[in-house]
Amino acid sequence: MRWSLGDFVYGATDGAVTTFAVVAGVIGASLSPSIVLILGFANLLADGFSMAVGNYLATKAQREYIEKARKREEWEIDNLVEQEKQEIRDIYAKKGFKDELLNEVVRVIISCRKVWIDTMMREELGLIEDSKRPRDAAVTTFAAFNAVGLIPLLPFVVMFVVGSSASPNDAFIYSVIFTAAAFFLVGGVKGRIVQKPLLRSGLSTLLVGGIAAAVAYVVGYLLNLVV
Repeated sequence: MRWSLGDFVYGATDGAVTTFAVVAGVIGASLSPSIVLILGFANLLADGFSMAVGNYLATKAQREYIEKARKREEWEIDNLVEQEKQEIRDIYAKKGFKDELLNEVVRVIISCRKVWIDTMMREELGLIEDSKRPRDAAVTTFAAFNAVGLIPLLPFVVMFVVGSSASPNDAFIYSVIFTAAAFFLVGGVKGRIVQKPLLRSGLSTLLVGGIAAAVAYVVGYLLNLVV
């Protein structure tokens, strides 16, 4: 199985955001801590599975679309040779190639069928083939969603299992700290892989997640006042 950074960040960030949104909404509405666990774990399994399926279908649809476009280009190269040669010439002429250099570029590209097709896919259609498999995308999303999404629930799990006398607000404070650390860590991993400043990448992810969590808490608080 091969995982991708995009699927990991997508699943991990959404897992932390949506699960902490449940926690913040329940605490903001002053509901029982048991509701946090019920809704939190229901969200982990249901929403995580939903996201995984959605990513699977989206990745599969993209692959099928690219495969269809490639077959169309293959047919055009086999049946509309001169037209396709002219399209290659026009593409590189717009890039600034002229005269003999342009002729040489065109000659090299059309001398290899695969290179010709790849060039048309990229330059004409703006499509880049991805080796990512739909199953791998789904598994990565689901695993990242549940692994990171569990973090906001940990203080409440400990409080429930140990039977601690700590108040829900105390558990919520730890949940805030753990979730903030998770956001920062996910951002840091992303920054490390794409070679961006770790601090900036971590803080930007933390900011986005923090805004989503704050909105959930405020909504829960306001609904508690109205209902």
